[in-house]
Amino acid sequence: MTQLSLTTEVIPSCYQDSVVLMRISAQVRQEPGVREVALFMGTPANHALLEQAGLATAEGARARPNDLIVTVKAEGAAHASNAFERVRALLAETRKSAATASAQRPRSLDGALRALPDANLLALSVPGAYVRGEAMSALRRGLHLFIFSDNVPVEDEIALKNEAVRRGLLCMGPDQGTAYLGGAGLGFANVVARGRVGCVAASGTGLQAVVARLDALGEGVSHGIGVGGRDLSEAVGGTMTLFALDLLSADPATEAIVVISKPPHPSVLAKLEAKLATIRKPVVLCCVGAGARSAGKAVWVETLDQAADAALALLAGRRWEPVRFGDAAAVHTQLAQAVRLGDFEGRRILGLYTGGTLAYETGYLFKRVFGAQHPHRVLDLGDDQYTVGRPHPMIDPAVRGAKLLEAAGDPAVGVVLLDLVLGKGSHENPAGPLAAAAQEARRIARRDGRGLALLASVIGTRGDPQGLGAQTARLEQAGIGVLACNADAARCAAMLVHGELRDRWTKSREVA
Repeated sequence: MTQLSLTTEVIPSCYQDSVVLMRISAQVRQEPGVREVALFMGTPANHALLEQAGLATAEGARARPNDLIVTVKAEGAAHASNAFERVRALLAETRKSAATASAQRPRSLDGALRALPDANLLALSVPGAYVRGEAMSALRRGLHLFIFSDNVPVEDEIALKNEAVRRGLLCMGPDQGTAYLGGAGLGFANVVARGRVGCVAASGTGLQAVVARLDALGEGVSHGIGVGGRDLSEAVGGTMTLFALDLLSADPATEAIVVISKPPHPSVLAKLEAKLATIRKPVVLCCVGAGARSAGKAVWVETLDQAADAALALLAGRRWEPVRFGDAAAVHTQLAQAVRLGDFEGRRILGLYTGGTLAYETGYLFKRVFGAQHPHRVLDLGDDQYTVGRPHPMIDPAVRGAKLLEAAGDPAVGVVLLDLVLGKGSHENPAGPLAAAAQEARRIARRDGRGLALLASVIGTRGDPQGLGAQTARLEQAGIGVLACNADAARCAAMLVHGELRDRWTKSREVA
């Protein structure tokens, strides 16, 4: 067995943007004999991430926040040395490119505003410890905020949102991946037309799933205001959610409102319900994991597809009634095709997700159907433990491909659930690597005399740069069954491994 070495170099006073570091690490990871590369600034949060990933070293522990930690796991000292040389060369290229562009690139917020005097929003992607100062400066200049950065202290988030509301400005985030303002998408955003539905979302992929389904059903989005995953926590108190609801309530272009989040803290839920009682427009709440409930005029739904469907029903003046499947015919078709591959009864389901909210939705549905102690696993591959030193899997599909091949060799796994998220910011051809991995996974399973069912949902629109039709077709050519929404895929998987569900769900109308 090859002995792996873990080596670290610290480059003092060498600040680099996280996107640059992820790009360099991805390139160096392809070098011969290199198993892992992690490039991080020496902030406390990054030290913790390196420790969690098993890449912390005594040398790296001495790095200060402005020092760059370069850690390499390689097959011996020679390969490690080559990797460090490659890192230094790529850093030099980056510095040279930056110097060439420095005449055109503003070096401060004031400089940027001189170049774009009509700008009214600042997008922030800096280390979390530095967000508060930059964001407060932007608020004082009357700028809305879109904060992509994570690891922002909660006390900073509270201060920023209170100040934003005081000034009548939006503070979207921290850790917010997607938003839509006046037809312009921010972050990871699908291409959608402007329309009558306004969204308030504490998750990025949750917002993408809802707007993509609205687009498929012929409706658009007025605004999609992202508030960050902690906004509905007890500490933050729903500050930006409540403010966003006021804005959408007063917006003449918004005729219906959808709220997308995980379950709010009970103290925040009371505030939310009190706010909803004052809104005259139709409102749909999709608090994934909270379950359906009845509260005043607002319509509560359980899944992301239901959120879009209910909003359209309300716009049409119809009463919305829950159904089990977004596209029942497609589910039954995929079910029949998968059953022909083999017997899946009693085998496990594995979810390999790039969208955190989609993974959470599947976990919630499985808990409802199977109980809390079920054997199935759902992984959010965008979680920190999988992205240390790597781009998010919506940008770099390599981690999921490896996980899929690993699952193919496990005889206990019968069904693999997948998502594919298109749009600006995502991989230019995410179906390609996923289809290649799927074909190899099915080959491994066949070699061992087993069937392996692969089911997916695609979050995308006809206007997305990757091409929704072409991406879907590529998955189907690789033997991946594509369903209309994530909840359909999860329920189809459940029916494959539990025949009793197939019998019960084809004979009754109850929604599970």
